[in-house]
Amino acid sequence: MTVTPSSFPDHPAQAFNLVPFAQEHLTGAQRLSQEAGWPHRGEDWALNLSVSEGVVALIDNEVVGTALCTNFGDVAALNMIIVDARMRGQGLGARLMAWIIACAGARELRLVATVDGQPLYAKLGFVETGRIVQHQGEARAAAPHQPVWDGCAQDRAALAAMDMNASGMSRAALIGKIIEHGQILKTDGGFALLRDFGRGRVLGPVVARDVAGARALIAEAATRCAGTFLRIDLPEQVGLAGCVEDLGLTHVGGGTAMVCAARMQNDRNFTTYGLVSQALG
Repeated sequence: MTVTPSSFPDHPAQAFNLVPFAQEHLTGAQRLSQEAGWPHRGEDWALNLSVSEGVVALIDNEVVGTALCTNFGDVAALNMIIVDARMRGQGLGARLMAWIIACAGARELRLVATVDGQPLYAKLGFVETGRIVQHQGEARAAAPHQPVWDGCAQDRAALAAMDMNASGMSRAALIGKIIEHGQILKTDGGFALLRDFGRGRVLGPVVARDVAGARALIAEAATRCAGTFLRIDLPEQVGLAGCVEDLGLTHVGGGTAMVCAARMQNDRNFTTYGLVSQALG
């Protein structure tokens, strides 16, 4: 959960209304994310909302809180949890969480927490599973590691199957939406998706059988984006921070991966080396 700065006076807790997140709330939601220092464009919010259920808190029809629940099969990603600073300490974050947890039902719950949000999530039963490290900057071209080629829309089912094996999340619909406007990079035993996001482009997910495949996909993306802004969000444990820093992408922050009601993990032949986003896992 992120608390945004605000110059508005405090409001009593009973002053806000919680309503389902609709298209008409996107402009207000983007204002909150901008105040929080997040780079999401209107298009980025719209992508998240298109695969999610959500809730907004309103005061006099102004958006002062947001939260989304994105159901991916047996796993729900809880995301875009933002509270306007004027509502701090009034229980709004807990109310937003209760709404989206109800949307998730009996699924495993995952999120990437900010420092502000961690205490609340811990009270709700979430436990830490690792760090997510955000790297970004002006990309530099790299020597090829192994062959990488372009995929096509007909690859969607195969990509979704690899992603499901790596993440445990059923994300065929999300992958389909990303590839409508993004690029598919493929290598032997892996793939990555490159799309417009925030200040430039983002690479994710990056899914591969081994670290060599992941390095090849990341190097190819950096080469294609050379001289322009590129971002990637890495699970810290995959150990690729040095690789992406060599490509011009500086560590600028991140978050803490947390889970609640975790399910047994099946054997995995693939690994997620880069997230779709901190919001969507």
